[in-house]
Order: sequence, then structure tokens, then C-alpha cells
Amino acid sequence: MTTTLPASPPTEPGLKAGLKSRHLSMIAIGGVIGAGLFVGSGSGIAAAGPGILISYALVGVLVVLVMRMLGEMAAANPSSGSFSAYADRALGRWAGFTIGWLYWFFWVVVLAVEATAGAKILAGWIPAVPQWGWALIVMLVLTATNLASVSSYGEFEFWFAGIKVVAIAAFIVIGGLALFGLLPGSDHPASGFTNLTAHGGFLPHGPGAILTGVLMVVFSFMGSEIVTLAAGETADPRAAVTKATNSVIWRIAVFYLGSILIVVSLLRWDDPAILKDGSYVAALSSIGIPHAAQIMNAIVLTSVLSCLNSGLYTASRMAFSLGGRNDAPAAFARTTGRGVPRAAILASVVFGFVAVAFNYLWPDTVFQFLLNSSGAIALFVWLVICFSQLRMRRVIEREAPEKLVVRMWLYPYLTWATIGLITFVLGYMLTDTSNGGGRDQVVLSTLVALAVVVFALVRQRVSGRAGARDTAREAAPETASLS
Repeated sequence: MTTTLPASPPTEPGLKAGLKSRHLSMIAIGGVIGAGLFVGSGSGIAAAGPGILISYALVGVLVVLVMRMLGEMAAANPSSGSFSAYADRALGRWAGFTIGWLYWFFWVVVLAVEATAGAKILAGWIPAVPQWGWALIVMLVLTATNLASVSSYGEFEFWFAGIKVVAIAAFIVIGGLALFGLLPGSDHPASGFTNLTAHGGFLPHGPGAILTGVLMVVFSFMGSEIVTLAAGETADPRAAVTKATNSVIWRIAVFYLGSILIVVSLLRWDDPAILKDGSYVAALSSIGIPHAAQIMNAIVLTSVLSCLNSGLYTASRMAFSLGGRNDAPAAFARTTGRGVPRAAILASVVFGFVAVAFNYLWPDTVFQFLLNSSGAIALFVWLVICFSQLRMRRVIEREAPEKLVVRMWLYPYLTWATIGLITFVLGYMLTDTSNGGGRDQVVLSTLVALAVVVFALVRQRVSGRAGARDTAREAAPETASLS
């Protein structure tokens, strides 16, 4: 198969360059900071102790490498389909079709998870409105935002992500001052970093707990790739992708490693409050911050709304790209006068509402199946990015080397090392036999992926035969009429 690098306009047909540089900067940051960081880190700390820092660092390195590869391809040829479009060109149409629909499915399920999480917080504040009512309200508001214009999405995400950034920055500064006894009014002992080794050591459960921690934190990093989809709707996609890709290292270092370091330094890793109240609430409470739980609930709600906003945007743009490649209904590729793919957004919302209904009606059966069958898709996406970059790099070097403004380090060795690491994580997940654990996620996600691959291959073969028949019919000489 010969892969070529098509010339692309700055913005894809139908879409508008409605995102500003400040929007994309916050989308890049917000994509890295998910609600999972605030609500899921406690389980990781309890499982791995202070060694969870190594788990976060390992996954952070993995994400940096994958984003570097994706940034290389996106800077050379920006596309709203991002890695799905690159897989289409590099690996074959079946690959772009498969990973595009799997990614869309992943975000539709995320919509349901985040809508429910946000509804729980809001129902706690205003119980007069039932939880399902809040879920409906949240979904409708963000649907209206996405339908208005891409700049509306960008503006909402700018402020949502800004709140998260300010909150984590303040947490790191306040926590750092408390660690060394410099926080006015705090009765927290100036412990420095002694909690990292004082209670059973840095790895109280042994080195194997690092891998357990990796499994627990890897999915909280999903979303960093959103910036490469959004870049297609900026005035200068190549510059936007380059800037976002180059900044991913410090974003992960500061927001993930920095904040988790503060948590495990302020508290004993086995403090019951970490699991009971959540790691960030427990840390804030330990240094005497009043109403810590309500403050964190507000921040988590912001993260949930940000994730919902970006999830709907991401799912709709992937559906738009699939429609443009004839891998989805053609209506998905049509846009309004404001450059909004209305049909793609509404289709994503409809399935999001269906998933929310499943979460309320059959949380332990149907919805659990949806969760498990989408659980390993993040790792599948990263694998596809790696294999696509291996091939696309050669194509870009041959056809348009001047477009290599972002280059993967130590190509192809680090690409293959990343593939090996992702494969190892998937294999290690198979050892997690807990209910709804890693094995269930890998097995069910693989079965779903195989079903989509088979459908894609059959569809491709059928359409290929139909195309061949049409070509033969057009080429056949006209026969003389019988007299």
C-alpha cells in the first residue's frame, strides 16, 4: 500500500477557525487535568503508597511520547479526525474507521459517567431537583453551548480549565508552605518530605505496587489528545499544535506529579481520610483549610463540566471526520453557517443520553458492560498513534520534509519502546481479575474492537467490489443495438 500525504487547507471544509490561541492553550491544559485526578488518586495512593509518584511518572512519560508522535503528524497535516485520519492514511481505511468509532464510543460513555458525577454534586447542594434532573440540565446546557459555535465551546473550556489550573496551582503553593511550616494560621507540623519514607518506606507494598498504580492512574490521562482535534479549527493549526505538544511535559510534571507530591508529603499514605474524603480534601483538611470538602466539590464539578464539554466536542468532531471520509452518515459532515456539525453533535448527544439512562436504569449490568467494553480503548488509541507515526514519518520525510516542525525523539527506537510499554500494560491488566477490573476491560474492549474491525473489513470489501463493478460497467464498450 502506498501512503501519500495530501495537501490540507488550514481549516477543513465546513469548519470555522473559531478557536483563539488562548482557547487552545487552555484546552491543552484542561485535557490533561481530568476529574479522575481529583477523585481517583486516593485509591492509587492507598494501593502503592508514596510510590504512586513513580506510577504517575511512568504514565506521564508514556503520554508525553504518544503526544510527541501525534504532534508530529498533526503539525504536518492538521485534521479534525486527528489520529483516526492518520490511521486511515498510514494503516488502511479499516484502521481509521475502527479507531474513529471506538474513540467516539469511548467519549459517549464518558459523557454518561461525567453527567452522573456532576448531577450527584449538584443534587447534594440542591436536593429539590432529582439527580436525573440535574444530569438532564447539565447535558442540555453543554449541548446548547456546542451547537452555538466552536468559539462558545472554546470560551466555556477556557474558563473551566482556568479554574482547574488556578485551583491546582493554589493547592501546590498552599501545601508547599504548610510542608515547611510557613502557612499562617496552620497547625500542620512542618514535616517536609518525611512522610514519603516514614511509614513503611517509599514502597510499602513492594515494587509490584507501582504497576498496580499504573493501572489505576493510566486512564486519568486520557484527553490530552483533544488539542490535536481542536487545532483544526484555529487560524494557524500548525503553530497551535507545535506549541501545545512542546508544553505537554511541564503540564504533566506540574499538575500531576506536583500536586500528588504535595498530597503524599502532607499526609501518611495510609491515612484513612485519603480514601474516605478523597486525597485533595484530606490534604486541605489536614492544614486547616475550612470547608475543604465543599471547595473541592466545586472544583470537581468544574472538572466534570469541562470533561463533558470537551467530550461532546471531541465525539462530534470525530463523527464529523468519519462522515467526511464516508465512514459515517454524510449528514455528520455537514455544518451550519457558523461552522458547527449539528448532526454530529446531536447524534453524539442522543447516544450520551441513552448511556445516562442506562446508568440510572441498569447501573450494574448494561452500563457496567459499557464501562468495561470502553475501558482499554485509550490504550488502543495510543497503540494506533504509534503504528501510524512509524509509517507517516517516512511519508512526510519523503514528500514534505519541511512539514516536520515537530519531530519524535530518537525515531524509530522510542516509538517501538512506547509500543512495547503499552503492550506490557495491556498484558499486565489481564492479571487483574477483580470484578470490573483490568482483565474484564481488556477482554471486552478487545471483543468490541474486533467486531468493529470485522465490520470495517467486510464493508471495505463490499464497497470495493461495488466500485469495481461500476468501473467495469463504465469501461465496457457500448454494444450495437439489435435491429
